[in-house]
Amino acid sequence: MFLKLFRRHTALTDAEYLSDYRRTGDLTLLGELYERNMDMVFAVCYKYLRHEEDAKDAVMQIFEQLIERLRAHEVTHFKSWLHAVARNHCLMQLRNQRVVVGDEAIFEQESHEDFVAFDPVVENFEVEKQLSDLGDCLQTLKVEQRRSVELFYLQQLCYQQIADDTGYDLRKVKSYIQNGKRNLKICMESK
Repeated sequence: MFLKLFRRHTALTDAEYLSDYRRTGDLTLLGELYERNMDMVFAVCYKYLRHEEDAKDAVMQIFEQLIERLRAHEVTHFKSWLHAVARNHCLMQLRNQRVVVGDEAIFEQESHEDFVAFDPVVENFEVEKQLSDLGDCLQTLKVEQRRSVELFYLQQLCYQQIADDTGYDLRKVKSYIQNGKRNLKICMESK
């Protein structure tokens, strides 16, 4: 009893917030957890979107996404996962605003800056060319590699979820992603 009372007066860890939110669905818990990280989310959004109002809108949209995603997915390192979610959200917004490459989703990975530099000095046409080149390179991958890479980086599915969704062997999924990344990098360097 004493420990429960004492725990309420101490700050919960991210893992405790996540566990309690998954168990109860209490949005207050998710709100408190998100509030701890809101400055980081805003900074990421502002870095990519470069407009304060757009970044604020993105912060709210990301929170709305978390309501469902955190109930469905087990997250072990919340802060780094949230950083990736924020970055991917912004990159998808930029992609939708600036360039469409056929019907295929454009690959995005943790070192996306290697492929597309969203630096204020880079002109829009340069960014669009890089995105277009990335889309072209994505098309050169084997079907299994492209599908695995898209599910892993764009939809942020784990290896097991990709294996379940595609029917690929789990070891093959890991191989497809690693080889797909390497092949994309080689293709982009040759452009």
